[in-house]
Amino acid sequence: MGNDKRAALKKLKNLYLSPKMDLNDFRIRIDETFSSVFLPNNVECEEKTYRITKCDVLSPEMFSSNRVLLYIHGGSFVAGSRKAYRPFVAALANATASKAFLPEFQLAPAHPFPSSLEDVQHVFQSVYIETETALSMTANGEGFAKVPEILIMADSSGASIALALLYSLKGKFREAVRQVVLFSPWLDFSEENDIFTSKKVSDELFTADSVRLCSEHYTYQENWKNPLVSPLKAGRDLLLDFPPLFIQMADKELFYDDAVTFQSMLRNLGRKCELDIWKGMPPLFQLADEELSESHLAVERIGKLITAKDHSKESVHEIQLELEKTL
Repeated sequence: MGNDKRAALKKLKNLYLSPKMDLNDFRIRIDETFSSVFLPNNVECEEKTYRITKCDVLSPEMFSSNRVLLYIHGGSFVAGSRKAYRPFVAALANATASKAFLPEFQLAPAHPFPSSLEDVQHVFQSVYIETETALSMTANGEGFAKVPEILIMADSSGASIALALLYSLKGKFREAVRQVVLFSPWLDFSEENDIFTSKKVSDELFTADSVRLCSEHYTYQENWKNPLVSPLKAGRDLLLDFPPLFIQMADKELFYDDAVTFQSMLRNLGRKCELDIWKGMPPLFQLADEELSESHLAVERIGKLITAKDHSKESVHEIQLELEKTL
């Protein structure tokens, strides 16, 4: 494990889309920067296709039979892939003892909103039904089977898609979501957001102009207030039965204030939302695992958040206190 913030930031800046950059070049750069021939912790990878969407299925050596992780990758809506995110999601699968699904959803601008949302909706429902069927075949002698428990995780622009997915789920599909984990989420693209007007930020990776460019690729201006695009615009009806949310991000990010606002919205409705803020880190530092020891500790924290619930009633706050001793 390294401790080279300068090298980490240099690596992470490959996630920044400038107006002058060709989109295909941007996609290639992300793939080349974050892909790896080897997966950590002996995680196995196979491919499945649900309708038109190919998915990596990442299986650690040990995982819970009824728990699956659906990861919706970032990439500013226009980039990101299974190839780029496979090592990170494999690490999360291992840490949370979960079989993970990483879909290759369609990208803007060729496939604007709601293409990516529709892709992950179909993957979610297919994975749920597939897991439910497998569990029913292994029910005990009294006929009782475990029910699927879904973890939804996402980063940056992928968080917008992930929350749109959650808002759209109904009935047993919504009830199956046990935990949502977001890394440096993008939450509000509306014109009245301070980040696009007067707010000055010290984000080391993204700028308001770059985020606006990405939102223009993703959908038209009149749609920026749509809660399926800007999750912060969600009304009470979409948040009343919201599952526990854990947001992990740095302290000087562009969307930091939005995350605080989202936490307040959920807590005012009696829902659980924890902010896990890492001081002095760049956005998406979790992806710089070769350069920063903190990235490994952050993933470990997510693992304890999920697996501690398998064995005890240890609170998120207690988990945080324990792991902060290692920083």
